[in-house]
Amino acid sequence: MEEPQESQGGTALILRVLRVCLHVGFAVLLLVAMVRLLIGPASPPALGAGLVLSLLLAAVYLAGTLLEKRYASDPARFDPNPFALRWLGAVTLLWLLLLLVSSDFAWVAFPLFFLQLHLLPLRWALPAIGASTALLVGALWFHSRGAGDGGMQLAMVLGPVFGAAFAVVTGLAYRALYAEAENQRKAAEELRRTRAELARSQHDAGVLAERERLAREIHDTLAQGFSSIVLMGRSAAKALDAGDRETVRSRLQTMQETAAANLDEARSFVRGLRPPALERQGLVEALRRLCAKTEGEAAARGTSLRCRFELDGAAIELPNAYQATLLRAAQSSLANVWAHAKARTVVVTLSFLDAEVTLDIYDDGVGFDPATVLPAAAAGDRGDGVGIKGLRERLSALGGALDVESAPGEGTVVAIRLPLAGRNGLAEGGASRG
Repeated sequence: MEEPQESQGGTALILRVLRVCLHVGFAVLLLVAMVRLLIGPASPPALGAGLVLSLLLAAVYLAGTLLEKRYASDPARFDPNPFALRWLGAVTLLWLLLLLVSSDFAWVAFPLFFLQLHLLPLRWALPAIGASTALLVGALWFHSRGAGDGGMQLAMVLGPVFGAAFAVVTGLAYRALYAEAENQRKAAEELRRTRAELARSQHDAGVLAERERLAREIHDTLAQGFSSIVLMGRSAAKALDAGDRETVRSRLQTMQETAAANLDEARSFVRGLRPPALERQGLVEALRRLCAKTEGEAAARGTSLRCRFELDGAAIELPNAYQATLLRAAQSSLANVWAHAKARTVVVTLSFLDAEVTLDIYDDGVGFDPATVLPAAAAGDRGDGVGIKGLRERLSALGGALDVESAPGEGTVVAIRLPLAGRNGLAEGGASRG
């Protein structure tokens, strides 16, 4: 992107130099004509008229150029562009009046040719230059006759004609550079606008991705923890009514541990860190402890649920993202088991194969019909709006897959696969050994 900007800057510099040369040339030619008028044999009326008209021409020309420069530097100021043709007409008229006073003002025509090419459409600029050239030749012939220098001379025609031709060629080159500079300016503005829109869309996408991440984390951790706390609170209230102080103490202890775990989880996912369970131990041990915790919470709620963890194959070190995804998948699946399955046994199996790592969660609960339940719950586990969808998004980001197999009365299997082949950085992110 730097090259177009440099090209645009170079073209703008050339245009700026040409404009300065045009204005300086106009001022020098007008000043030279005024000096020749002062030192020449002009009559007092002609001298007075020439000086007044010269000063007026200089003032009109200077006012137009200053207004144009101020507007170019700050578009909020007065815009002189709608009055450009009137300004050109005033400058041309004053020049023609000066041309009647003295032939010394003839050469001021050449800067005017450039102005005509710049301000008028090309189909009008060329005829205007031709007419100005004819008037210039006529004025030179008129003053030559008045001075007794004879009739029309070849130099009186060739000089203005060649000057006009040079002005046309140079003016056309200026128009081409000006058009290129305008195109580059518009392209640069479009590029800046596109970059701004892209930055906004990336920001919006980042905000949406962060919201989805937080939704998944809250679903897989805090929501389940709070649900457990609510159930433990109800159980403690019943035990308190029954006068069973030991059960109350046990329930309160479980609630305290769950709340502390929720606090750790909240701090970790707000900072985008690894789950606290993985910080304290590897994935295998975290899954084993999760099974024990699930079994203990089920017992505390008066539910008979046996949760068993099995390891198949030699555990290897996995990336942080793999470990977090597998742990969250197990947490979400186990929460669904005790919330919906009415199972008596659940088995969590972590398998390390040659090309992939798999996690299977089997329960012997009531099961369901995937053909009717999964489409309705595609946005979340059994209607909570987050679970299955969030888990699929996690796995898809890692190139993994999720399969759910179930049938009414035959339990459910949640099968998760993550590829290992071709991953050289499996060591980053900590061990998964128990």
